[in-house]
Amino acid sequence: MKLMIASDIHGSAYWCKKMLEAFEQSGAEKLILLGDILYHGPRNDLPQEYAPKQVIAMLNPLKDKLLCVRGNCDTEVDQMVLDFPVMAEYAYICCDGLRIFATHGHKFNCANLPPLSKGDILLHGHTHVPVIENHGDYTYINPGSISIPKENSAHSYLILEDGKFMFGELI
Repeated sequence: MKLMIASDIHGSAYWCKKMLEAFEQSGAEKLILLGDILYHGPRNDLPQEYAPKQVIAMLNPLKDKLLCVRGNCDTEVDQMVLDFPVMAEYAYICCDGLRIFATHGHKFNCANLPPLSKGDILLHGHTHVPVIENHGDYTYINPGSISIPKENSAHSYLILEDGKFMFGELI
């Protein structure tokens, strides 16, 4: 199964549209969103074309293709307007022989590990920095941010296909 993984849209209609164009072009079957979907948060500047209502309108029709976890900027109010679940703190994903612990990263991360088995993947956003790091017993992977990349990184996402993760960039 081919998956696209993205995080930290933060209400940007501009970057959400670019992300969905990349999703369609990728041929991925599912889009995994690692939280911070609608709200920009008090620590971030407003992203380009900040328009949460437009993001809602773009994502709701894709509800059957989305798997989401809750970010630190996601609230119960967001769940009231989104037609797909966004309140889970984490999800286990088993795909292509991989066992992936998907979360946002503000609770579970490399400094506060969830229960992982040897060889598992810790997948989270939150830092807005793309990373793939082998930590011995587990691998840490972060797709970066769709709308507010940090540390001079690109507007990025991941594709998982045939057990391999590849970064993609939005332009």
